[in-house]
Amino acid sequence: MAPAPITPESSGTSTPTGSTATSLTKAGIKHMLPNTNGTDEHGLARLDASSMKVTLTQNPRAVPAPDSAEIKAQKTCTDHMITARWTAESGWEAPELKPYGAFSIMPTASVLHYATECFEGLKLYRGYDGKLRLFRIARNCARMRQSAARIALPDFEPQELEKMIIALAAQDGAKWLPKERKGGFLYVRPTFIATEEALGVQRPKEALLYVIIACFPDMTRSLATPAPPALDGGANGQEEKQKKGTSGLKLLASSEDTIRAWPGGFGYAKVGANYGPSLVAQGEARARGFDQVLWLFGQESFVTEAGASNFFVVIRSKETGKLELITAPLNERIILEGVTRASVIDLAKERLAAEWDGLEPVEVVERRFTMDELIEAHKDGRFVEAFAAGTAFFIAPVGLIHFRGGDIDIPMEGDSGAYARTIKQWLVDIMYGNASHEWGIVVDEKA
Repeated sequence: MAPAPITPESSGTSTPTGSTATSLTKAGIKHMLPNTNGTDEHGLARLDASSMKVTLTQNPRAVPAPDSAEIKAQKTCTDHMITARWTAESGWEAPELKPYGAFSIMPTASVLHYATECFEGLKLYRGYDGKLRLFRIARNCARMRQSAARIALPDFEPQELEKMIIALAAQDGAKWLPKERKGGFLYVRPTFIATEEALGVQRPKEALLYVIIACFPDMTRSLATPAPPALDGGANGQEEKQKKGTSGLKLLASSEDTIRAWPGGFGYAKVGANYGPSLVAQGEARARGFDQVLWLFGQESFVTEAGASNFFVVIRSKETGKLELITAPLNERIILEGVTRASVIDLAKERLAAEWDGLEPVEVVERRFTMDELIEAHKDGRFVEAFAAGTAFFIAPVGLIHFRGGDIDIPMEGDSGAYARTIKQWLVDIMYGNASHEWGIVVDEKA
């Protein structure tokens, strides 16, 4: 059956408004996704984790020591990986759990030319109770499906990807995250690439979905390490000297001519094209003594994300005098719908609507906010704290924002603000089994 046409809401040469661009993007994605009951109207095989073939390695790899150079290099993966191939002719082939290693693609593969790839990032935790856990994995798998649709990769049922991830975690978890390493974690990376060996800008006819697990350093510990010195000894060198004593992340607001994402684009999708172009700005920030870029949008300097993480501020409202936990909204699809972001919001709404252990209640607000608002709040003494939230840096307090030649020094209580510290502890308790919660998915590991 031929696909139904997508009718734009408006036409013309002007830049789409946020609502129009968002509607067009949603329409395109909805059009690509098959029925939610998982049926394939073309009769193609669906992704099925239950048909997985298993071939165990005959050459097991050595597990690096904690905090070793190997772990810091982020190049070491566990013994196995899972792959699943898709073709337009047959659909999904049976997934394979097999020894970790290289695979080949042709130089004309779509992924190498047109950025037809997406990925996810999540962690496998060794709980303080000795159990292996994944955290809200269903959200990662659902988001990957959405990202795949945005770049014309084939559809799959998120539950099947979830089963694949759990299978790999169960196979390699016991060896690579042993019970004596309580409080440790491994990094899980599902990836989806178009592999069709043909040039031409077109919907891919072949693709490969794979899952690997890597040894990964604790990025939160790096916050205590100063950013590298500036490349010169002039004004930038002076900036570095001033910032060495600042606790928390030091953010450099993006310049007026640099935009990470825009309405109607793909900022909400976890695709490689969102990350590669940001590396130049990130490198410049590091060279000037900052940890990351605070990404702004538009002439109004709307605040969006901090590096590759979502960004939160706690501010006392000028109008009501009450505390608000503010983060950028999802409706324009400029920012990533982070799993940590959602968890911060959910916990704050549940536990901080009233006073908690001496903390004043906060109202969670998802809305646009500008740098001018932050500057005014700082001058008025209403800026309470700020933090970034994501998988790699987890909950990372922010101590300074540099914007257009001026600094905003953000209040800290030691190495964190009180709200960031409290929310982080709640999440740690769930991830590592100190608190029983539906978000913590226990993995039945193999001996």
